[in-house]
Parts: sequence; C-alpha cells; structure tokens
Amino acid sequence: MKRLLFPVLLGAVALLAPGRSLAQNKPALNTAPPGSVPPVRPAPVATPRPAADTTNVAPTIPVYTPATAPAATPQPPAQPQQAEALPPPSQDSPSGFELPGREQARKAAQQHAEQYTKLFVYSGFGLGYSSYAGYSQFNFSISPAIGYRVNDRLSIGPGISYAYSNYGISNGYNTNSSTNFSTSSFGVKGFAQFMVYNNFFLHAEYEVTKAQLLAQDNYGNFSTINRSVQTPLAGIGYRSQISNRAAADIVLLYNFQDNYNSIYPNPVIRFNFLFNIGK
Repeated sequence: MKRLLFPVLLGAVALLAPGRSLAQNKPALNTAPPGSVPPVRPAPVATPRPAADTTNVAPTIPVYTPATAPAATPQPPAQPQQAEALPPPSQDSPSGFELPGREQARKAAQQHAEQYTKLFVYSGFGLGYSSYAGYSQFNFSISPAIGYRVNDRLSIGPGISYAYSNYGISNGYNTNSSTNFSTSSFGVKGFAQFMVYNNFFLHAEYEVTKAQLLAQDNYGNFSTINRSVQTPLAGIGYRSQISNRAAADIVLLYNFQDNYNSIYPNPVIRFNFLFNIGK
C-alpha cells in the first residue's frame, strides 16, 4: 500500500508544478495597501511661445458699440385727441385763425371805437348859489346837448338849456324878513371840449338865454322882467369812464358875465353824463 501511495504523490506533484509556475508569471496589479500615499508626479513645464512679429501689422481701430438700452416699459396706446374747433370766419379773420397779438389789437380797436364814436349825447344839470349885501340867489339848470367828436381830443356841439332861479332879498335892517322871487329862463348854446391829460379836459360854452330877471325900480321895489342874456362860461372838468359807451363828468365853470343880469352865479358846478351813439 505504501508503495502505491508514493508513486501517486509524485504524479500529483508533477501535475501541480507547471500550474504554479504559470501563476507566478501573471502581471501584478498596481494596488497599494490601504493608507499608503501615491507618488507625486512633477508638473509639466510650459514652454514659452515666441512673440509674434507686429512690425508690419496695422494698429487695431476700436469700434464703438452702443450700450444696449434697457427694454422700455410698454405704454398703453395713445388716445386720439379731438381736434379743437376753429373759430368761425369773420371780417377781420376770414380763415378763422388769429395771429399772436392780433386778437388783443382787435379788441383794443373795438373798445376805442366804442369809446370814441363820432356822436354822443351830453346832458347835465347844474347848481349854484351866491349871496351878498342882503341879496341871495339859488340856481338850478339842466342843459342837454348833442356832441360831435372832431378827433379823439376835441369835441363840439349845440344844445339847449333851462334855468330856474330863486332870489331872496332882505327887508332893510331886518335880516330875518325877506322877499322871494322865482324866475325861469330858456336858451340855446354851443360848447367845446378839449381833452388835456388823461381824463382832465377844458370846457367852454356860450349861451344866449331868453331870461326872466329880477329888477328894481327907483322906489326900491323889485319885480321880474324879460331880457336876452349872453353868458360865456369856461373852466375845467374831470371824466370818469363808466363803460365803453358811457361816462360821467364833473365840471367847474366860471361865468364871465356875472352881474345883475346874470342867470348863473359863480362858481357854476355841473354834473354831466355822456352817452355814445352810433358807430
């Protein structure tokens, strides 16, 4: 039995020997035991490139590139505007358009035309009072007239007048006792006005009146008589414009014929009203 086992063992050894040699010749994997540090490889050295030759190269011209604008916020579509209605054509503006300043000039010309028409009504009333040597006189007058403007400063015209006078005469030394007489006079006149500065003007008129006057006989008795009286008046006035077509005047006049035949005692104060008529 021992003799049989020995050859079997030899044969098994012979069979296993080639396989072991082959296993020893297999390449080994590059594995390292856990925890070992791998070897560090040196970094490659960069080789500098030769500089480019720029001797014959044209310089580069910078190109301006506009900055991109931010996106605009979308706006709602604009509503169509209604066209303004044109003014209707007129004699001064046939096309309906008014040049700058033309409207103001037209209104100023219209106001001037309304304020300085050729014809106007000039009516007024006057008051007067005088007293001397026991003799007193109160006077009230009204005098409507038609005026004509020669230009913007000079006006002339005819008129009529009515005057009422009341006389008081003291009886001797008794000043508390007096006798009163009343008279009425009618006349025609002509007047002229000249604007001097702003609203100040000169006023003059000449009046012929069929007047009732107070007369005294040789015995000292008083009575009324009829006589024709010429009255020249002149003075200054001030005009207050009420509107384009109306004005009010206050006039202070002096009677150059102030004597016993006078129907207007000095000073003569009149309040007149002016109304433009026509165009």
